[in-house]
Amino acid sequence: MPKGVEMAPQVFVSRRIPKVGLDLLLAKGLKVDLWQGDIPPSYDVMMERCQRVDGIISMLSDRMDRKFIHRCPNLKVIANFAVGLDNIDLEAAHEAKIAVGNTPGVLTEATADLAVSLLLASARNVVPGCHAGLQGRWQCWEPLGYLGLDLQGKTLGILGMGRIGEAVARRCAGGWNMRIIYTSRNSKPKVERDLGAQRVLLDQLFQESDFLSIHTDLNSETKGLLDRNAFEKMKPNALIVNTARGAIINTNHLLESIRNQRVWGAALDVTDPEPLPHDHPLWKEPRVLITPHIGSATYTTRDQMAVMAAEHLIAKLCQVPNAGRTTAL
Repeated sequence: MPKGVEMAPQVFVSRRIPKVGLDLLLAKGLKVDLWQGDIPPSYDVMMERCQRVDGIISMLSDRMDRKFIHRCPNLKVIANFAVGLDNIDLEAAHEAKIAVGNTPGVLTEATADLAVSLLLASARNVVPGCHAGLQGRWQCWEPLGYLGLDLQGKTLGILGMGRIGEAVARRCAGGWNMRIIYTSRNSKPKVERDLGAQRVLLDQLFQESDFLSIHTDLNSETKGLLDRNAFEKMKPNALIVNTARGAIINTNHLLESIRNQRVWGAALDVTDPEPLPHDHPLWKEPRVLITPHIGSATYTTRDQMAVMAAEHLIAKLCQVPNAGRTTAL
């Protein structure tokens, strides 16, 4: 390279993302290495591809631990294409002076819509009913067929009253006059005022919820939080909805509790492990509905996430003031 000529910053994008985000990176002169595979790169492959890059747009499936970060000495910024950051060793990133950003806010409404969709579909046995028709088992109208749960006036428990939890509560309180109870690190006066929500202790949340919607982040305190002990405190007709992180629920204990009729059922957009193996017995439970982590999967939302992730890299690598929301940890 001729003396005085600077090489364009290099970035690795670990999955195909909406074109609008890639176009932003290219327009700023960044050199983009885009992973084209249908499945994510392995830990070793990604580490090899990222050893000389300046920035990464990563997915939740990409584990970036201390070893990974130490093997990437040029790395200046990581933009996680998600709200959560539990796939990144934030302490190691801080020590290496790597800025880490995510994509909060833009996926709130889409994820809340999906949570309510799962709640409705599960409560009213929509998928088993569809399967009966497709498989030729629908012979006639049945007075006792596919009986489900009512929503009107029931109690919705929100585990983690953040943006998405509040959006779900707003839909359910307004649409079905549901009583809202919640747990959160801090009280939410606006939610309490607008929706009549009540902040409760965790045991009360488990004991009183007809529907429990999970919206907390994954950390050492919430991993496996919904275990056998939690399920034993719930109503036998309780329906659990999880659009947060799969590992918040102990999968084996959930299966056991549904089979033993300790809880009515579950609707999961996230699982542990993820994806759930196709031969896992949870797939065969008629009162379990599983979707492939599609909470933010709308055209508009994914475009906005791609733009935000690209702006994180641009703000750090191109030194453009206010070009993103990248946070130096």
